Amino acid sequence: MASRLKSRRSPTSDRARSPLPELDTPAWLCDLDVVESNLRRMQARANTAGVRLRPHAKTHKSVRFARRQVELGAAGITVAKLGEAEVMAAAGIDDILLAYPVVGPLKLARLRELLVRVPRFTCAVDSLEVASGISALGVALGRRVPVYLEVDSTDSRRLGFAPGQIAAGMAARIRELPGVALTGLMAHAGAAYGAADQAQIRELAVREAAGLAETAQIAGGSLQRSVGSTPTATYMDLAARAGATEARPGTYIFNDRTEMRLGACGLDDVAVSILATVVSRPAPDRAVIDAGSKTLTSDTFLAGTGFGEVRGEPALRLVRLSEEHGVMEVPADCDLAVGDRVEIIPNHVCPCINLTDELVGLRDGRPEARIPVDGRGRVR
Repeated sequence: MASRLKSRRSPTSDRARSPLPELDTPAWLCDLDVVESNLRRMQARANTAGVRLRPHAKTHKSVRFARRQVELGAAGITVAKLGEAEVMAAAGIDDILLAYPVVGPLKLARLRELLVRVPRFTCAVDSLEVASGISALGVALGRRVPVYLEVDSTDSRRLGFAPGQIAAGMAARIRELPGVALTGLMAHAGAAYGAADQAQIRELAVREAAGLAETAQIAGGSLQRSVGSTPTATYMDLAARAGATEARPGTYIFNDRTEMRLGACGLDDVAVSILATVVSRPAPDRAVIDAGSKTLTSDTFLAGTGFGEVRGEPALRLVRLSEEHGVMEVPADCDLAVGDRVEIIPNHVCPCINLTDELVGLRDGRPEARIPVDGRGRVR
């Protein structure tokens, strides 16, 4: 059986026998050396800037990788949902920021258990309603629960108040509540994913931090100023000068096609890809692989055209996904055959990780470990 799997470091057009015959496909490959390099580089960047690193675990959803981030110097981790927090708390991670509103009695009951279990647990809020629910928990537990107020510093138009007087006004109201302690402000520069170039990303990194600094100055008191996104983390030093004290990038651990397009990483910095097998060559201009929308996200996001990049094969284009099929447009003279394998760099790695139970950790191109995606499906 021939293989189209290419070397991560030096793609070549030469075919070889399948280097990973023991792996059934589709398989999620994870280069552990690239992961380690990515983690160390971001931690060094934070250390140099004098910023606390609190990486977002929603990308990897893995206890193994969360522990490694803390070992390398991260102050704690960020999670998106209570389910992720429960997984990390059960593994002994003791400093967690839940960067999502907790709404309703069912979720507040789960939050109570986490507050009892985790020594340092912080909640994000962007409304008085959410803050009031957490306040009631704090009163019942006889303590003040730390909260971050979300601020929309870059006009991402998702969660958060406009920076300055409006956000500071909400901060003042939250401070009046019993059972909570306003300890920080946070922003997410989601607008960076629509940036035209590095100059715009740099400007957004500064604006994200400056909006928090302005709000903190009006609100008064000593507040963490937490920024987040992998593209803007490139300019963490500038963000620190503008007032950021903490950063929450997530995708950087693996990277993906979108981050490459934005200039946040290069091909050699992409740690995760999907190994897939060609299952059909029904026409000269078409090949079908065994990775569809249940493997690769159907999110084209901002990565450009198609649903992923075929590593080392620029002439192959993944143009359509159904549940179990990925359809590639190929040159008519391409010798790609049934049984050949290709390696797909996903557009957006975060939802892809949530579609698998495990990653195959590779070292020097050989399987070293099966890494469970502990938080898979924990979206409640």
